[in-house]
Amino acid sequence: MGVLKSLAISIAVALPTVAAGQNTTVSSSRFSGAADFQAYCASCHGPAAKGDGVIATSLVKRPPDLTRLAKRHGDEFPQERVFKMIEGRSPGASHRVPDMPVWGDVFAKAAESTGPEATAARITALVKYLEMIQEKP
Repeated sequence: MGVLKSLAISIAVALPTVAAGQNTTVSSSRFSGAADFQAYCASCHGPAAKGDGVIATSLVKRPPDLTRLAKRHGDEFPQERVFKMIEGRSPGASHRVPDMPVWGDVFAKAAESTGPEATAARITALVKYLEMIQEKP
């Protein structure tokens, strides 16, 4: 059997499983928290997440230094709180000023992250990136 025929059979076997929705888990590794941070967050929070983005001074409230989130929370990174803040739609999300977009809505409309699972995976990738760049105690 040729390589192309074998590949076609493999795809034909896999498609019904995907189409039936049996594989509904979306991995956050599909998204790059670092790339999304630079694309969506750096203009306000700065390329190094220090709160010094190019438009930071024009905002109602200066963006926080995101590398110090753990330090401000007893040296423990507040994953759930950060997720809710980025998502902006959950109860407990604290968008006190109008400058920060509701990224949950923005990402839900993006072609690469449509659907609630993909949106959550994308935000989770951002949260993991922010946790990774925390200042060491």
